[in-house]
Amino acid sequence: MASTELAPKFAPFFGMAGISFAMIFGCVGAAYGTAKSGIGISGVGTFRPDLIMKSLIPVVMSGIIAVYSLVIAVLIAGDMGPPPGQNYSLFTGFMHLACGLSVGLTGLAAGYAIGVVGDMVSLKLILQFDEINWVLGCPLIYAPIEDLRRYGTNIDLWRGAGFIWAYRRFDTEY
Repeated sequence: MASTELAPKFAPFFGMAGISFAMIFGCVGAAYGTAKSGIGISGVGTFRPDLIMKSLIPVVMSGIIAVYSLVIAVLIAGDMGPPPGQNYSLFTGFMHLACGLSVGLTGLAAGYAIGVVGDMVSLKLILQFDEINWVLGCPLIYAPIEDLRRYGTNIDLWRGAGFIWAYRRFDTEY
């Protein structure tokens, strides 16, 4: 792989950093959301053991955060190749870094929000109110959090597909 001004030898470092940031921040957010929601579940289990299964919704939603991060990391890694056959530009490396950062940081924020809300909802709504309020209120509380997470993932998919297509088209036509 010959080093040029637009594709230096260190350009794949930024793509790998994007993969790392996506996985690290996304998994930390998922772990925090799972741990903090688990505290709420254990609090519910001591007073109302019959509601433990309904309290698992935040834990499942936290696990989905890590899956989103894994999907973006695999998509970034799929665009990279071994050095002899791949011409990896600096533009693509910075784009992959931005994709990894945005999906990782939205995963961190969503995991934190799911953990805090999962702890409070489990303890406050289930123990203080009846079961109907929990079933109706839980999707309304978690919907904006998942919208934040989906926004970060959709921006990454748009960046990865649209920018690379436009860059490759411009590069081949001119």
